[in-house]
Amino acid sequence: MKFGVVVFPGANCDFDSYQAIKTTGLGEVIYLWHGDISVNGCDVVILPGGFSYGDYLRSGAIARFSPIMKAVIDFAHSGGIVIGICNGFQILLEAELLPGAMRKNLGMRFVCKNVYLKVRNADSRFTNGCPKDKILKIPIAHAEGNYYADDETLRELYETNRVIFQYCDKDGDITADANPNGALDNIAGIVNHEGNVLGMMPHPERACEMLLGSDDGRVVFESIGREYIK
Repeated sequence: MKFGVVVFPGANCDFDSYQAIKTTGLGEVIYLWHGDISVNGCDVVILPGGFSYGDYLRSGAIARFSPIMKAVIDFAHSGGIVIGICNGFQILLEAELLPGAMRKNLGMRFVCKNVYLKVRNADSRFTNGCPKDKILKIPIAHAEGNYYADDETLRELYETNRVIFQYCDKDGDITADANPNGALDNIAGIVNHEGNVLGMMPHPERACEMLLGSDDGRVVFESIGREYIK
């Protein structure tokens, strides 16, 4: 497999994502510059976390118009696998590759800590390597992770099994206290209708080695490998 990590001005998780692929040993990984007009033959594209273009408007609003994003959008529409992590999730929302929007955290503060996630859908391309309802420990680091969607969109997400991760406590209970940012229904990650585009606020690339306190994030990348081999 060949992975491409997009580098935007202001990104700060591009190397983390690059290193995660190296650590999991899933294949070749390259950087894709925001000014590129091609995904350069990659099988998977990662939009990493950070503050693309300084997030001077809405988070991800400027990055959505980068030259590389036209290629990423075309790639996604043709069935290519795309992962948007944190700021990358925000960019996917701005590009309308995923439904909904991001608002500022409920407490209006930047939140950086480990959280627990429940795997709601274990049949996706990004979670097929773990059982349903598995609890993952993965860090977050964001100021605008408060996911919102209207009632019709939320209903469709559930009806089509597209809510992939929800914030929970260490016992797997989905509660208000376990919600770090006020996200609707504790939603931490969703996929598009075709199932090839994932957006998630937590950082799996920062949880690929026990040296970092958890290696639960590996399941996201390794699941892609399993699906690709199929």
